Amino acid sequence: MTLEELPGDQSTERMDTVGNALEEVLGKAQLQRTITIGVYEAAKLLNVDPDNVVLCLLAADETDNQDVALQIHFTLIQAFCCENDINILRVSNMSRLAEILGSSDKPGEPADLHCILINNPHASQCKDPALTEVICFCKESRYLDQWVPVINLPER
Repeated sequence: MTLEELPGDQSTERMDTVGNALEEVLGKAQLQRTITIGVYEAAKLLNVDPDNVVLCLLAADETDNQDVALQIHFTLIQAFCCENDINILRVSNMSRLAEILGSSDKPGEPADLHCILINNPHASQCKDPALTEVICFCKESRYLDQWVPVINLPER
C-alpha cells in the first residue's frame, strides 16, 4: 500500500502534517545555520562531510522537469544519498519554498533552491520533533518502496 492508497483524509492529513513539519525544520535550520542551499553547494558538502547530512530536499516545478542537466544532477544526488543513508524528499512547491527560505544571499540573483541539505552538527537537533516527523515519513515511504517521496508544502 502506498501513501496515495490510504483513504483520502488520512493521506491528505499525513501530507499536511509532514509539510508543516518540513516548514518548521527549514525555518529552524536557517536560524541555526545548518542548511546548505544550491545544487553545487550541496554537492561540495556531500563530498566533504556526508555524515552530518540528515535530509536532502530536491525541489522542482513543472518547467524544471524539462531541464535534462538538472535531472542528471538529481539522479546523481539521489544515488549518493541512498548509498549514504541520507533521507531524501522531493518538494513540488518551489514558490512556497522560496517564501519560507527568502531571497538569495547574492543581490540580484535568485537562490538556487533545487537542492537543499539539512545538516545535523548539534546533538540537540536529533530530538527535534519536526525533524523526527519528516525523517519518519521518509523511512515509512522507503518501507513502501517509495525511495524519493514527494511532498507539497502547504500554502499560507
